[in-house]
Amino acid sequence: MNIITSQSSISRRTVLRGLGVGLALPMLDSMIPACAAAEASVGPQRLIAIETNQGILPKYFFPTGEGRDYKASPYLQILEPFRDRMTVFSGVSHPQVDGGHSAEQCFLTAAPHPGRGGFRNSISVDQYAAERIGHLTRFPSLALAVGTKQSLSYTQSGVQIPGEDSPSNLFRRLFVQGSKQEVEAQVSKLRHGRSILDSVGDRARQLERRVGPSDREKLGQFYAGVRDLEKRLHKTEQWEQQPKTTVAMEQPRDYDDPGALIERTRVMFDLARIAMETDSTRLISIYIYQNDAKPNIAGVDTGTHPLTHHGNQPEKLEQLKRIEEAQFHELARLLRGLHDSKASDGTLLDQTSVIYGTSLGNGNSHANDNLPVLIAGGGFRHAQHLALGGNQDYPLPNLFVSVLQRLGIESDRFATSTGTMRGLELA
Repeated sequence: MNIITSQSSISRRTVLRGLGVGLALPMLDSMIPACAAAEASVGPQRLIAIETNQGILPKYFFPTGEGRDYKASPYLQILEPFRDRMTVFSGVSHPQVDGGHSAEQCFLTAAPHPGRGGFRNSISVDQYAAERIGHLTRFPSLALAVGTKQSLSYTQSGVQIPGEDSPSNLFRRLFVQGSKQEVEAQVSKLRHGRSILDSVGDRARQLERRVGPSDREKLGQFYAGVRDLEKRLHKTEQWEQQPKTTVAMEQPRDYDDPGALIERTRVMFDLARIAMETDSTRLISIYIYQNDAKPNIAGVDTGTHPLTHHGNQPEKLEQLKRIEEAQFHELARLLRGLHDSKASDGTLLDQTSVIYGTSLGNGNSHANDNLPVLIAGGGFRHAQHLALGGNQDYPLPNLFVSVLQRLGIESDRFATSTGTMRGLELA
């Protein structure tokens, strides 16, 4: 079996596709004290990152005024019960991310110019975090989807992680214990993956003796990654042999109706919350994909995508507003569920940073600037509107750095960030 023949043929994730794991950088010793201190003081921190793909009508999202005295917009009025646990941003974007709808894939990566030929994505913030704290839970992360099998999550090499769009499949993964035979089969699969890694490592050492110093250094880094992945596979094997958490919730059904946008969103939000409550994972991305299907919402007779090209026609704007209002009601329901769930020190919402937004500042014109984005929970000092734009939009990746640090990850940069989010401080 010729596993290593050239640099282009070395693909650790390709070799291990289907095992549910990927290569990760080791957790640095310098990160451990920060993580330990964070967990000791406020309990484990979590992240739920949500993108809706067709934009959000700016005039109904952005508030009037700045700071703590802002006047809530119609959509923010739906979230008014969480005003003191929420910060709204304006004037933010991903630097150099353009291309209209092409930018959807960059919401959590900020990789530049997705519309250009030869574009290659970069790692998403949830997977960056998963490489560092994912080993602490049964599932390092969950990439969920509504209306699509795509996701917002991308590996270190820019490969998209398939989105889980089936509520019933997700429920079984999270909470249904397999039979003894099924567990043994999965353990055998994981051990086979470790055996493949042994072979990859042996070939890398053989190749190391035939290349120059620069290539030896690269192979050394590759081999270190292989060793780390072996440890992760071993940890996953240990999780497989531990009973899954049982919950009172019945297994949800899947929706065949293409118009079940809100119904699918609700059940995925419920499962995300329960996954956090049971500490099954601490990192979740949710991609809400809307297309031409007419959603099951009163007063709406057209699909979301056609309505985004409204040309400022009042009847189309009203229908699109109804769709987006329904989505904000589901977000409010998610925040309520997290708030009502008690955690070790406060509520689950205090321990969960919920990012909600879109890659389109204006769906009608396909603009990728001034993105409607907010963050709720996570123990930040909220109740404010941060107007950050000037001559050019403020880097949204700065928010990711703030959240990474809140997760206990010692990182001062992510993608095109320039630091932490200005004005967003811990409570």
